[in-house]
Amino acid sequence: MKTLFDWPPLWLCLCLALAYGLRQPNPWPVIGGIQGGLGIGFVVLGLLLMGLAVWEMARARTTVIPRQSPKALVTSGIFRLTRNPIYLGDAMVLLGAILWWRAALALPLVPAFMLVIHWRFIRGEETALKSAFPDSFAAWAAQVRRWI
Repeated sequence: MKTLFDWPPLWLCLCLALAYGLRQPNPWPVIGGIQGGLGIGFVVLGLLLMGLAVWEMARARTTVIPRQSPKALVTSGIFRLTRNPIYLGDAMVLLGAILWWRAALALPLVPAFMLVIHWRFIRGEETALKSAFPDSFAAWAAQVRRWI
């Protein structure tokens, strides 16, 4: 039986809630107000990455839902730059929110989130892709990095 924690957006929401709880008035006085603009930029870029990935996967008529059987190996579009644009986009949204909310104490959540996603989702997804598309996946994985 799958649990609620087998859904990546829930991990992102949990990290976002923790980050919001750790926000501070002005933890970065040296960089002034630019962290807000940087934060918004990261959030927008992360959402764009996710949207481009969903678009490519929809064009290939394959699932975006983890642990479902892939119908196609998507290597076009944003998948030429990263093997996990949705998860990378999630990490960018988290980083952007931390900057935007001035939650400097929450910065360790970004690598922690990436580790959870790697161990809980990416490894299984890559195993399924290797099994379904052994030669194509090996060639793609040799050319395209997992994150960036």
